[in-house]
Amino acid sequence: MSENLDTAKLNAGDDEIDLRELFSAIWQGKWIIIATTFVFAVASVFYALSLPNIYKSEALLGPVNAEAGMRLPGQLGGLAALAGVNVGANASSKTTLAIEILKSRDFIGRFIEKYDLYVPIIAAQGWDSVSDNLNIDSRIYNTSTSEWVRKGKKPLSTKPSPQETYNEFMKILDVSQDTNSGLIKISIIYYSPKIAKIWVDKMIKEINDEMRRRDISEAEKSINYLNEQVSRTNISDMRTMLYTLIEDQIKNLMLANVRDEYVFETIDPSVIPEEKFKPKRAFMVILYTMLGFFCSVFLVFFKKIIYLKRSNKNK
Repeated sequence: MSENLDTAKLNAGDDEIDLRELFSAIWQGKWIIIATTFVFAVASVFYALSLPNIYKSEALLGPVNAEAGMRLPGQLGGLAALAGVNVGANASSKTTLAIEILKSRDFIGRFIEKYDLYVPIIAAQGWDSVSDNLNIDSRIYNTSTSEWVRKGKKPLSTKPSPQETYNEFMKILDVSQDTNSGLIKISIIYYSPKIAKIWVDKMIKEINDEMRRRDISEAEKSINYLNEQVSRTNISDMRTMLYTLIEDQIKNLMLANVRDEYVFETIDPSVIPEEKFKPKRAFMVILYTMLGFFCSVFLVFFKKIIYLKRSNKNK
């Protein structure tokens, strides 16, 4: 029995690796560690410098409250609801609707088409601060002939589709609402700080115009419908109520036509950012240098462990 215990202890001792030997291995492999860490550091510097600067432009918006003075008495409100006439949507629901429209495929697709953003979104790979021009990837788009030259892999084609462009645009667009204050932030991160600001401003204008068009169209349809109902009834009280509803819709039309900022009002406008948003080059260099150090130490440990195990087996 004692002989078996002694044998087990000897075998266990063979499998154990002295920590002093591991530290000795680190010292013996110090040049491997230094060289590997140096290579990682240099490579990380070149990689970080090769990345283009990305800038972020954002605007802070507040929902426009269009409810003041637009409330109807309960009787008229009930009549309007029965008739299918909109007498003023809740401000929070209109804001939520506008945010969802702002992020929708239809709105973004029309925005891209209107301002012809296919090349800046798909083919741009940087920005020249001296000439203030985008650097276009010649493997994707030929600026001389104004033709798409990329080799599209199925289901992608040579020319970007609206869906592909939408997906790429959503990577640089961020729309968020603070749940406590109700304020909305619209931001775009892009190679050119000037273009980022321009796109933010245009998106704010377009969503205000979009919501205005929708409400004008709805108000005009409601007025036409109410006028038709007026012509069909001879009851004076009913005609008075219908005229009140028509007056309310005319107020909606007036507000829609006189307000430039119809749904969102600008609290803090966008600016051309002077400092880059990313990449964080110093952090990247430190991170990859540390990665190189730990990889080289692991490699030295691994080689030493394999060597010791082989030595123990040969004994």
